[in-house]
Amino acid sequence: MKATVKRVVAAAAVGLLCLGAAGCSKVKGHTFAGGGGLVNIEFDSGGKATVSMGPISSACTYTESGSKINLVCESDTEVLTVADDGSLNGPPDGMLAHLTKVK
Repeated sequence: MKATVKRVVAAAAVGLLCLGAAGCSKVKGHTFAGGGGLVNIEFDSGGKATVSMGPISSACTYTESGSKINLVCESDTEVLTVADDGSLNGPPDGMLAHLTKVK
């Protein structure tokens, strides 16, 4: 019983640390690929991302709220959702429909 209480307290402490902390980002420091390898998104610190489609790269920004990632490239915003397996899901009819973590 005491071990269970300790686990709950430890989990609560980690949860509190993650509230609003950038260190709990689900995407920062990772690269995701999709579209048969044609699309890559590299999420950096400071809310910056690089989206590559083939040989063309674009500097973008992103914000993260829970499991939602708002990716802004020029004037276009795409909402991506972090799935339970760590992959990203975007609009089902686009190039960002499903992105898997590369690193």
